[in-house]
Formats: sequence, structure tokens, C-alpha cells
Amino acid sequence: MKEAKSAVKWIPFFITLAVGVAIWICPVPSGVEENAWHLFAIFVATIIGFITKPLPMGAISFIAMAMIAITNTLTIEETLSGFGNSTIWLIVIAFFISRGFIKTGLGERIAYIFVRLFGKKTLSLSYSLLASDLILAPAIPSNTARAGGVIFPIIQSLSHTFGSKPEDGTERKMGAFLLKVGFQGNLITSAMFMTAMAANPLIVKLASDTAGVTITWFGWAVAMIVPGLTALIVVPYVIYKIYPPQIKETPEAAAIAKKKLDEFGPLKSSEKRMVVVFIVVLSLWIGGDYFGISATTSALIGLSLLLLLNVLTWADIKKEEGAWDTLVWFATLFMMASYMNKLGLIPWFSNEVGGLVSGYSWIWAVLILALVYFYSHYFFASSTAHISAMYAAFLSVMLQAGAPAMLAAILLAAFSNLFGATTHYGSGPAPVFFGAGYIDQKKWWTVGFVVSIVTILIFVIVGGLWWKLLGYW
Repeated sequence: MKEAKSAVKWIPFFITLAVGVAIWICPVPSGVEENAWHLFAIFVATIIGFITKPLPMGAISFIAMAMIAITNTLTIEETLSGFGNSTIWLIVIAFFISRGFIKTGLGERIAYIFVRLFGKKTLSLSYSLLASDLILAPAIPSNTARAGGVIFPIIQSLSHTFGSKPEDGTERKMGAFLLKVGFQGNLITSAMFMTAMAANPLIVKLASDTAGVTITWFGWAVAMIVPGLTALIVVPYVIYKIYPPQIKETPEAAAIAKKKLDEFGPLKSSEKRMVVVFIVVLSLWIGGDYFGISATTSALIGLSLLLLLNVLTWADIKKEEGAWDTLVWFATLFMMASYMNKLGLIPWFSNEVGGLVSGYSWIWAVLILALVYFYSHYFFASSTAHISAMYAAFLSVMLQAGAPAMLAAILLAAFSNLFGATTHYGSGPAPVFFGAGYIDQKKWWTVGFVVSIVTILIFVIVGGLWWKLLGYW
């Protein structure tokens, strides 16, 4: 039996290897450099590996870099160049800063404060949870950590308190509704800030390399604030109507939150220091560009302050596995995406595919391509894998069709977070929320599809009008 299980574990590895070799030995298309094609083969194999997961993403990334160097597809200096990218270090340092929220308990305190203030009804309770997520989003770049580590435990605790448990058939009392809103809202808040989801800085890099578009931290936030807030208001209400909780009034929720806050006691000195540092970092992210301070430099300042003020220790930094893991696989993806563009593969692809939408106006071309990009996420178990595989290519084709660069880059950036709404496996937080057992797969997919239509309409219509005012088109 053990031997059979061991053999099964090797199947994803052989699939990944077979796909890479198959592309490698294919005739190189006309107009494409041989090195570009070989890099593409390794890139596709890496993405397949991320999806099938024969090994952790970091391990697959190291193997991919080794193959690139061994085959002389790129020089070793070029292969390791991704580790010097400042955008990668922004997200890594943001992981460290987020550890301060979790270690001090400030993140949980913020969530319970909102529950105490707005938790009188189940619908308003769901809004209070999303407000907590929104406050934490700029500083916690892992939406899985934010949703699974802060929001999910509170939802589960509240659901149990109100007698809503999947094991006794009472999941529809409250738990199913709160979990669905918490999950969908997390995807929206992830789209609202560059540092709210781990792969967002990858989008910034791809947009810069592909379209020459510079998206700053403040620029991203301004672009997403209006459609994002609109979606945060509309989506819970839509879910409330199509998948309503049986319990509509929750007067006890405020009392539960108050009791929990009483247990926390007064704001600890470590929490106060965390608040000060967060305000400093957020202020620098918003206005640092005016003083020549980049977002990464701002994050470095914040981390330094947390270490100097003893909110975090170097031991905390060393133990932040998610940050170091992200550094490895992000650096690898950044490097491959950059060189596929430099070696001409992405421009070649856009020229080849651009003909498919050449008969349409750029507006219709953008809408068609954006919808294909969004709903192709049914085939992905990772937002990062999807973005790495398709963002640059679809952005290139949109530009080929005549779309304004900033508009196309921002729309695809929003969809790169929102497309996780569709399935129970398509984003990091999905397995956490779905695995609680409150919602069956059919209902998860059905509600997710309705929400996907709603968010698409909001970001296309409301977002489109807002981006028109901002001068993006």
C-alpha cells in the first residue's frame, strides 16, 4: 500500500517533466529565439508543477532555476537576477510587518472592535468582518493568512456560539452565510491594495515590463478604491438575498465581542507600537513618492522600526516561512517573465493572437479578453500560477487591439484577485473556508458564479467610469 501511494506521488512530477520536454523538443516557431522557446518550456513546466504540486513551490522554483542554468538558457547571473528586484522585497517585508499584527494580537482586536460596534444583525455583522479585513489588507500581504488566521476563527467562533454547526445540520443558521461573505469579501480587499495579496507585486512588474506602465502603491489604491468599496457594499447584500442566513438578528454578537475585548484588556504597549509603525508605513506608502521614498524603502523603514521597538525579534523574522518561501518562487517567476519578454516571446504571442480580436473595437476586445482571462481560472488552483501564465500575454493582446495601457493593466489586476470567487480551490483562502464543511460544492460554485458576475459588472461599469475620471482612457 505504501509503495502504491509513493508511486502515485510521482505522477505529478512525471506530468510536469513530460510537458516541459514536449514543449522543449517542439520545432521553434518562426520569429522566436531558441533560448526564448526553451525558457518558455521550463516556465510552463514550472506552472504545471505549481498546479500539480509534486513538490512545494519553493523546491520547484529551485529546480527550474537549475534547469535554466544547466541548459545555458540564461547565464547564472541572469537566472538569479530576480532576487535583486525591489518589488519582490516589498512583499517579503510586508509579510514580516504582518507578523507584528498577529504576534501582538492587534489584528484580532481590530476585528472584534468592529463586531462589537456593528454586530446587531447578521448582515451588519458580515459587514463588520469585511471592514476588519479592509483595515488589515494593506499590511497583511497573504490573503490566506489574513482570512484564515484572523477572520475565519472569529466567524467560526460566532457561528458555534449561535448554534450553527455543519455536523448537526445547522450550518444555514449563520455560519454558511458568514463564511461565504468573508471569503468573497477577502478577494475584493485583496484587489484593493498592492500589498493585500502576494501576487499583486508580480502584476506590477509584468505591467511595467509588458506595457511600460508604472503602478505605484498609492496609484493602485486610488484606482481600486471606488469599485472596491462598491463591491464590498453590494456583494454581502447579494449573498444575503440568494443565500440568506436563518438567523437575522444577532444582538448577542456585540456582547460576545465585548467579552473577548475585556479578556484582551487595555491596549498593550506592543500593540501601541504596532499601531504607530503601521501609520508611519501607510503614510509613506501613500505619500512617499513625493519625497523620493519608494514603497520598498518605506517597508524597510517600517520593519526596522518594529525591530528597534522590539515588536518583532530577529527570531520572528527567521521563522516567517511564508515570506522566505515567497521570496524564492516570486524571484523565479519574475526572472522568467522578464526574460520571456526581453527575448521577444511575449511580443510574438501578442502579434499572433492579436489577429483573433482585430475585427473588434478595443473596448469589445478588452471585454472579451478580460472575461476569458477571468473564467479560465476554473482551470487553475493557484492565483499566482494563473497570473504568471496569462497576465502578460493577455495584456499584450489588449495593447495590440489598441486598448489604453493603464486601463488594461488595472482591469486585469482587479480580475487577477476577483477570479478566485468561482471555485473552492482557486485561491489560498478557499480551501480554508470550504473545508469548514458549512457549504457544499454545488452551492459554493453557484453562489461564486453569481458573485463573479456582480463583481465583474461593478469593476467594468463603476470601475470603468472611475478610471475614466482618472484619465486612464
